Amino acid sequence: MRDLAVRLAALDAEAGAALRVIAYFDRLVEARAGLQSIVRGAAVLAGCPARLDDDERRVRIRMLPTGEAAPVPDPPRPEWPHASVGSGVLWLERDGDAGPVDAMVLERACGAAGAVLDRTRGRAPAPDPASVELVVDPAASPEVRAQAARRLGLAADAPAYAMATAGGTTHVLAAADPPPPGRAGIGPPGPILDLPASHAAARIALRFTAAGTEEDPGPLVVRHAELGGLALLADHAGEPVPDVRALDHAAAAAPWMLSTLYAVSAASSLRGAAAVLRVHHSTLQDRITHAEHLLGWTVREPAGRLRLQLALALRRLAKW
Repeated sequence: MRDLAVRLAALDAEAGAALRVIAYFDRLVEARAGLQSIVRGAAVLAGCPARLDDDERRVRIRMLPTGEAAPVPDPPRPEWPHASVGSGVLWLERDGDAGPVDAMVLERACGAAGAVLDRTRGRAPAPDPASVELVVDPAASPEVRAQAARRLGLAADAPAYAMATAGGTTHVLAAADPPPPGRAGIGPPGPILDLPASHAAARIALRFTAAGTEEDPGPLVVRHAELGGLALLADHAGEPVPDVRALDHAAAAAPWMLSTLYAVSAASSLRGAAAVLRVHHSTLQDRITHAEHLLGWTVREPAGRLRLQLALALRRLAKW
């Protein structure tokens, strides 16, 4: 196969490279290589970092083209070349469309990785809703909650956290596992028996989330540990607050109002807010002038921005 690849490369470089990819992964399969070796091969052959993410099987591997393992950074970019491996995805961290060799690397690496996953990991059982409900139930005894945690595959001596979603679903995950995508509140990690407290905190954090749209701007995911004193606002949600009424009044004036005010409240400077909104600095200044007139207070000074942040948070809380 190697001699054929050399002769073919002399006639067609891409065809020769594709044949070398096939031979490379065939050798890995014959040697019953592990997942790390397969992802390493994908990175070396593609000349860019490669990563395998499979949340269902709790697999997360990233390799550099030098052959070294590396930490998994932020979520992958949708534009990177990728292919499915059962419930997981293999990514090549390269901007732009996959070339002919990249496509062959993905195809052969996914085939090899899929065989290893089926052989060594099997299919992860779907979370048992009854066990999830028990492990976060403060009324259940510690013994019952510990048994439920074991059924969920949680190690007794490893920290875990609860996650509450906008759809009403609760997830319980090991502290090392990233949360599934979507709108959610994240409770603090801790011992298994402290999961009821983590769940209660996650439900509070969920109330501070937003849809991330112009009508409901704000973060999709909120961690309770990052709320600090803001979490106390949840106890007063629903009480009439003049600043929230002023915010609703301003929102009715223009479709861009809420997204603009949120950007101003979250950015470190007005120029930063203009960049997030993709508008000219002078356009943002005009919008702020209009907003301040409707709100009745300035949002250009620290005190006014804090007041705006509190009003936005209270408005989100009032929706639950």
